Amino acid sequence: MAAPAAPEGGCLCLVDTIAEDPEVLQGDAQTYYEKLLKKSLPTADVFCIPGGQEVKLEDSCVCFVPLYRNNPTCKLLLLTDPKDKETVLAVYLGRRWWPVEEVVKTADPARDGLLLVQTFAERIVLFVLNYIIFGMLEGSSANDAFFLPHSATECAKMLWRNGEAVAFYSVKMKGSLCDGTTSQCYLLPVLDTIFVRRKCRRGGLGMKMLHDFCQSFLAEDALGISCPISAAMYQVCQKFLQVYPEEQKRLWEVEAPGDWSQRVNIWLKIQMELFPSGKAAVDSHMENTPASKPRQSEVDQMNKGVECFPGAGRGAGDATEKKDDTAAAGTLNPQGPEEEDLEKGAGNTRQHEGLRKRASPGDLVGDKATKQFRTTP
Repeated sequence: MAAPAAPEGGCLCLVDTIAEDPEVLQGDAQTYYEKLLKKSLPTADVFCIPGGQEVKLEDSCVCFVPLYRNNPTCKLLLLTDPKDKETVLAVYLGRRWWPVEEVVKTADPARDGLLLVQTFAERIVLFVLNYIIFGMLEGSSANDAFFLPHSATECAKMLWRNGEAVAFYSVKMKGSLCDGTTSQCYLLPVLDTIFVRRKCRRGGLGMKMLHDFCQSFLAEDALGISCPISAAMYQVCQKFLQVYPEEQKRLWEVEAPGDWSQRVNIWLKIQMELFPSGKAAVDSHMENTPASKPRQSEVDQMNKGVECFPGAGRGAGDATEKKDDTAAAGTLNPQGPEEEDLEKGAGNTRQHEGLRKRASPGDLVGDKATKQFRTTP
């Protein structure tokens, strides 16, 4: 007998249905795992992957991984491919297995556009987008790196479109601790990680999320993007700052905590051509559209309302809730062969240079993984 995958068609979605206490959910997973070890499960012993393939449920194919970077006690139970332990097939929640692609879906029409990550279920979706889909399934094998989940209090937004989460970006808030080993705090809001699913790239999402970031902190005189910034992201910044010249003085490439000695004005670097060149990287990560001003329709769409991060000051005349969505796109510090890859995170990358191996679920459990770090618009 086979364990069914979550039904398709938006009838039942994890993010819409999981409302239990995280400790209860983890307790259920622990009970299931112990029964699996004892081979005493009363239900199915195989899992059906969407498409018809069956995977035998064995203890050698499942593992617990931390949901948060700063809380190793809160864990998720993952099912990995017996033939490739670095490929995650499903997540165990609510006493059932959910295929990875089903975890990021929603049947709630209110989930549309860039929305703050707030609920526990949304944190799970963020984890799947970040650690599993980006870190294992869609990250570039040519630029392997260790990946860690976000912290439990990480400020982030996910972009929902057509019933699924397709992108996210996270922010280090002004005043938040730089890490757990120092008392230093960020001196300005910093765009830290950003990712767009491969199928949704090359449509303007990199510029869209950069605009959303700037609009979320209108009261701030300076905003940061974690260094190092990739050549591809610099192209996105150049296009953005040409369309929104009022932001030219506000955007800085920064190292934590963002003191003036740790900032370089992005527009100045662009004008002086001091940003990374690497034509191949730009060709592979940038949008297909010319690096000039976008169509007016694109500008109008980005000027819709923005949902603010908690504690972020707003200027007068700001719009309210954000419900806009743009076509596809990429990542911040690019490191994959896709154009406009906006794959993942700028931030604290200095301390992790040299760590170029992709993490497996086992690595994460063993605390071998280091900060996520890819970015491509």
